[in-house]
Formats: sequence, structure tokens, C-alpha cells
Amino acid sequence: MRIAPHALTAVAAISVALLAGRVYQPARAEEAPPLTAAQIASLEAQAFAAGGMPAGLTEPEAIPVQIRRGETFEQAVRRTGIAAEEASAVAATLSNAMDVSSMRAGQRFETAISKPRNGRGDARLIGLTMRTGPASQVTVSRSFDGALRLRALEEQVTHETVVLTGKVEGSLSRTARREGAPAGITRAAGRLFSHKLDMERDVRANDEFTYVFDRTVTENGRTIGSGELLYAELKGVVFYRFQPAGAKEAQYFDATGKNTRSAFMRTPLERGFRVSSSFGFRRHPIAGYRKMHQGIDFAAGMGTPVVAPADGVVVEARRWGGYGNWLRIRHPNGLESGYGHLSRYGSGIRAGQRVRQGQVVAYVGSTGASTGPHLHYEIWRNGQRINPAGVRTTEGTILAGSDLAAFRAEKARIDRIIAAGGQRRVQAPTMAGGLRPARAAEAAAPAAAEA
Repeated sequence: MRIAPHALTAVAAISVALLAGRVYQPARAEEAPPLTAAQIASLEAQAFAAGGMPAGLTEPEAIPVQIRRGETFEQAVRRTGIAAEEASAVAATLSNAMDVSSMRAGQRFETAISKPRNGRGDARLIGLTMRTGPASQVTVSRSFDGALRLRALEEQVTHETVVLTGKVEGSLSRTARREGAPAGITRAAGRLFSHKLDMERDVRANDEFTYVFDRTVTENGRTIGSGELLYAELKGVVFYRFQPAGAKEAQYFDATGKNTRSAFMRTPLERGFRVSSSFGFRRHPIAGYRKMHQGIDFAAGMGTPVVAPADGVVVEARRWGGYGNWLRIRHPNGLESGYGHLSRYGSGIRAGQRVRQGQVVAYVGSTGASTGPHLHYEIWRNGQRINPAGVRTTEGTILAGSDLAAFRAEKARIDRIIAAGGQRRVQAPTMAGGLRPARAAEAAAPAAAEA
């Protein structure tokens, strides 16, 4: 009886141990997926913010800063509300990577600032970011111990050849922009199609289009550069970009190698317009009586670019009665074009100035006798006004010989890209532009006096 309680205890202990041995399984740690650069940057920003925001300060507020004329970087930082000694510490930290004294007016950077909750005292800088190149930036962040830490960041860059397809909804240019085409690409395509199509009458909703162009993007999806338009297709009209041997610039050809550039574009506007008044007799909107309208009116938004329909020389760029701001250009083959009610002229446009086809020469306005923003467009042939819609001119030449063979090779390359849906090439990150190599990667500076 004296031994029994001890025996029972021993049996219970042994049973528990055996049971635990059966049930217990060692814990297996699963490997966590690697963090992306964006996730790492976000976590670092949160950590720096948490470490650099002592009690009594508000959460950091993003404050954009631009250096003003006659202002130093340090003075610009002071405008965020931080103390002079802290602004000096920030400048000293950033000077490890770049020449702070050479910064000019217009330089922009972002700051994160915390302010005292009681409203008294100086604000405190939690972080500062300045872009040093299209895909590079430097940051100054406050670490856990209050020190200011400098880092240079370079994003990975990808060079893409994009195949963009879509259906027209509204206008072609707006649709293409919504689909991701850069402004320069939409303008280039608009100029090309204007050689073959009346962009107001011929293009309809649900018409399919395809653009092929180069662009450069960062790993965060930000476009930092766009190349040339390589291919464009709309309503069966096709353009391939190709530069013949000896040519000063690339041109556009159809699938057979015929230069599709006409000597005269169908309209002087590339986008965002409609024909509000045709050539012929009409009731004048201001005078109220029937009168011959010796041009075409295009209703368009104020400031819409007006382009030269062909190469030529500016004859007039002046104020002219009811036409308001007036422009007249002389072209080959006895043709002249005129533009009325302009808001302003293009850069460098004056009498005697040579212009190229597709060059922006003016902007839509409502000057002179006008009821609203529009472009009055006239064409003369040998001194007589004619209907601009009836102008017909010859087209370019057809490639032959070695140029034709080279064009076919380039066409086949572009066709392969279209069939593959595009292509991309990743460029490894490099040293942030403008940084001092010896100290660019990472540096720390002591905290400001109040830290």
C-alpha cells in the first residue's frame, strides 16, 4: 500500500511520455517567398517612419518641394518647417552622393515631415527622396537611432517592343492613350493615317487598330522613354517604318514597299475635331445671310495643334480682320494653305520660315469673327480658292533593288514581333546617375541636434 501511490505516479508519467512521443511531430518551417524590391522598399519606409517618429509628433506628411530661383537646397528644405540645424544635417548627408551646391532652381524632391502634436516647436524630417535619373533616386531616411541614412536606388529597366491593339471608342487618339500608347506615338500615327483617311468621316466606333512601338519601363511599371512607331494599322491601311540606304530619316511604307506618304495630308488636324461647316454656300452664323464659305471649318478644342499638310514656306503670320490670327503657307505645285481664328502660332513660325509636313504650326482658337473655338481652313491653287476636300496629289515612290530586300527583312522582323505579341529585354541596374561612386551605395550621418 505504501508503494502503490508511487507506482501509479510512475505509470502515469510513463504513459504521458509515450503518448507525447506519438502525438508530437517536429514543426517544419516553410520557406517564405522572396520579397520583391517594391515590398522591401515599403517595409523599409514603414520601419524608418516608425523609428523616426518619437512620441509627441504626428504621422509623417508628404510635402513636395521645388527649389526656387536664388534659393539653396538647404533653404528649400527649411521651408518644410524643420530646424536650421536639421536642414544642415540633411544637406550634409545628401552631399555624400551629389554636389548639393550645384542644384538649380526647378529641382524637385519629396519629403516626409512630422510635426509636434501640441503645435509648438519645429517639425522633424522623417525622409527625403530625390530623383537623380529616369530610373534612379537617392533617399535620406531617419533610422531607429535617429541618425540620417543615405541610400542610392537604381530600378531595373526593361526595353519593350509593344504590340498594342484595340477598338476605337470616341476618338482614335483618346482610345490609344487609354490603352497605354504614349502621346508621341498617337500623334505619329494620327499624322500617318491623315495621309490616307479623313479622320472625321472615315474612322468609326469599333474600328480595330494596331500599333507597334518601343518603350522603356522601370520595374514599377513607370514608362521612362518611348521610341519610334514601327507599325500602324487602321481600316486596312498599313504602315511599316523603314529607313532606306542614304536617306536622312526613316519613312513609312505599305506591305509592298510603296511609300505611303502623300504630298498633301487630308486634314491639318490629327485628333479631336469634327467638320462644322463645309465648302460652299451657307447661312453665315454672325451676318445671318447666305454667303459663300470658301473653306472648311473644323470644330476643335481650344489649343488643339494645327499641322502643316505639306512641306512649304510661311508667307503670312499676322492679324487679318475677321480671320483673327491668320497663317498662310506656300507649298509646291502652286498650292497654298490658310488658317484662321488661331489662338497662337507654333514655335518659330514667322514669314519666311520653312516648315515640314506634320510640323505643328499653330493652335486652334477663336480670334476674329468667331462664335467659338474652331479652325477655318482654306486651300488656293494658282491663286484661286478651291475645296480642300477635293485636293488630290501624287504619292511616294516604290522601293526597288537592295532597298526593297532590306525593307522585306525589316517587315518580316516586325511581323514576327506582332505574331509573338511583343518582345522585351531586361537591363541590369547600374550606378545612379550623378552619384559619387565611392560613397553612393549607402552612408549614414549623425542625427541633427534635436535627435
